[in-house]
Amino acid sequence: MKKMKKILFKKIFLLLFFTVFSQYTYSSYILIPMDEKQEDHLKSYGIAYYAIQKKISVDWLLNFKGGSFLMKRNKIIEDECNIRGVSFQIIADSQSSQILKQITSPSVNQDVVRLEKAPKIAIYSPKNKQPWDDAVTMALTYAEIPYEVVYDQEVLSGLLPMYDWLHLHHEDFTGQYGKFYATFKNAPWYKEQKKISEKLAKELGFKKVSKQKLAVAKKIKDYVMGGGFLFAMCSATDSYDIALASEEIDICAQMFDGDPADKNFDNLNFSKTLAFKDFTLVRNPNKYEFSSIDATQSRKIGQSFDFFTLFEFSAKWDPIPSMLCQNHTQVIKGFMGQTTAFKKEYIKSNVLIMGETKSTNEARYIHGKLGNGTWTFYGGHDPEDYQHMVGDPKTDLSLHPNSPGYRLILNNILFPAAKKKKLKT
Repeated sequence: MKKMKKILFKKIFLLLFFTVFSQYTYSSYILIPMDEKQEDHLKSYGIAYYAIQKKISVDWLLNFKGGSFLMKRNKIIEDECNIRGVSFQIIADSQSSQILKQITSPSVNQDVVRLEKAPKIAIYSPKNKQPWDDAVTMALTYAEIPYEVVYDQEVLSGLLPMYDWLHLHHEDFTGQYGKFYATFKNAPWYKEQKKISEKLAKELGFKKVSKQKLAVAKKIKDYVMGGGFLFAMCSATDSYDIALASEEIDICAQMFDGDPADKNFDNLNFSKTLAFKDFTLVRNPNKYEFSSIDATQSRKIGQSFDFFTLFEFSAKWDPIPSMLCQNHTQVIKGFMGQTTAFKKEYIKSNVLIMGETKSTNEARYIHGKLGNGTWTFYGGHDPEDYQHMVGDPKTDLSLHPNSPGYRLILNNILFPAAKKKKLKT
């Protein structure tokens, strides 16, 4: 009887052991859902980036539960998810296989993209303190994704090829100091910014800030053509193209560079621009606007009705825009900036519009290819601060962990990590 009990106990023990063991064996994948069930969408991108850094392969499941991430089970990743407050599921091999089978079916608009290399990120930003915050820097910091800061010295010395991804934000490449003159010419920060910029231009061998910024813009263009990924927001979008188009013209009024602007003010060369064509410049130096591209001052839409819609692309045939548009919603609340949105009539025909406000004929989110690289322009300043004013405190992203607007930024950060596929279109 004793012997039988001992044998029975041994069998029960072995049964429990193999049950637990098999459960662990077959539950061998981590799924990070990116739909409404995700507690912190923004930090989820940080987990994906962290995994790639650790040489753990990550599959980006396009259009599956909001663009979920799938990777082999790893205790380090589990711990990081728990620490950072990221929702995840442990699933069995069979479940993983079933998901991948479903995704690869020709009948569904889904696909799998392997993320294999953690991109090295550069933020283009001056060394002096600015009276505004950068949404991308805040997103990276919150998601715990590392980055380095570069400025004109690093760009002009040829260091950009060291980085896979470059971000430009609230920057003026025209040499007009953001066209803040009328409102802020007497503000200490404006005077300091102008003084520092002029000093730097001289140190770098330029007579004018505008000439220095043009040289920087051309270096960035070379970087993209060589295979770099460029992401720009707010005034960096249109002011960048304006600088390229006005290479042969002095568009700066006397208060900006000490001499009058050229009379042939609108003799612009649109063949040199990335995104925009046929626009006219705002001549008035006291007006807080660069050109006809931006819709900020002409748009007639209130905050409660200000939304834009993401286009749905074919994940299998158009993986790049699909990656850039991954989200848990296709309708995103609008937000303003010095450059809020792009009037469609000034966008080149070869530019891909990925997000629009149809009622106002505005594009908010656009993408294009240049040489071996790509660029993406995103209108507005801060996705969770509708009208971010100069001097306003920065947004606390812990209050917006599921921000669809910020997700678009982080899509762009992961995009260079994707294993390159032969494009079908």
